[in-house]
Amino acid sequence: MSKIGFIGVGVMGMPMALNLIEGGHRVKAFDIAPGALEAIGRTDAETATSPRDAAEGADFVITMLPTGKVVGYAVFGPDGAAESLADDSLLIDMSTGLPSHFDALANRLRSQGKRAIDAPVGRTSKEAEDGTLLIMVGGEEEDVERARPVLACMGDTIIHCGPAGSGIRTKLVNNYLSIVSNVVVAEALALAEGAGLDRDMAIEVLMGTTAGRGHLGTTYPVQVLAGNLDPGFMVDLARKDLGLALEMGVDHDSPTVMGAAALPVYDAAQLQGLGRRDWTAIYNLVTGRG
Repeated sequence: MSKIGFIGVGVMGMPMALNLIEGGHRVKAFDIAPGALEAIGRTDAETATSPRDAAEGADFVITMLPTGKVVGYAVFGPDGAAESLADDSLLIDMSTGLPSHFDALANRLRSQGKRAIDAPVGRTSKEAEDGTLLIMVGGEEEDVERARPVLACMGDTIIHCGPAGSGIRTKLVNNYLSIVSNVVVAEALALAEGAGLDRDMAIEVLMGTTAGRGHLGTTYPVQVLAGNLDPGFMVDLARKDLGLALEMGVDHDSPTVMGAAALPVYDAAQLQGLGRRDWTAIYNLVTGRG
């Protein structure tokens, strides 16, 4: 089995790293948060003192970090992974950041004779625990196939989206649709209630149409409408990913009118203290429930 340096063992990274260990791989993990590092150290993983230490002698180095800038610092900053990343190693960035940041990182590594693919994930922390994430991969065919057995420890659906950078672009397109639709659902339900309609009746109608095959058929019934705002996907993360998608739209001169319109709603949710609640809390915000 492979030796894997894993950088970033937070809410998603921790269970992903544990599933790699369960799959027989040797994991050496690093995180700047002492609590996360202590927690992973209580498992069968080794702990590293720096990204460079994590990458030393690794067949694969996985980054699962908040932004592309943080990934860049972990790879190229002081004691960065690039200092010890071997030419025959493969860096797998599973973070969600701006495509341009990943492109710059991959190009810089390529100029040093090193290789990288992007492999951001879909689904939630529960699927991360279960090893059933959807993984969107961008990279050369040979690199993707080399990484596939490692990725299969963390996800049950692995889609090769195209060349390097395609995974994060696919992730942001997917999240753009989901995040913007979230606001539309909240407004539609608020509109129905304001008109004096029975909410359950309105939902029954909407569930029979295209409108009901998104959030209404998945997140809303088991989250906000059930009084459950424990985060499957936090408002803070939704706000972050929507901002990334809007920046990508600027990069490619693509219209993002609905995304721009939805952004202040997520800002308002954060101001009302809903940032760490489930993203379906937008419904409560729109209806004035807090």
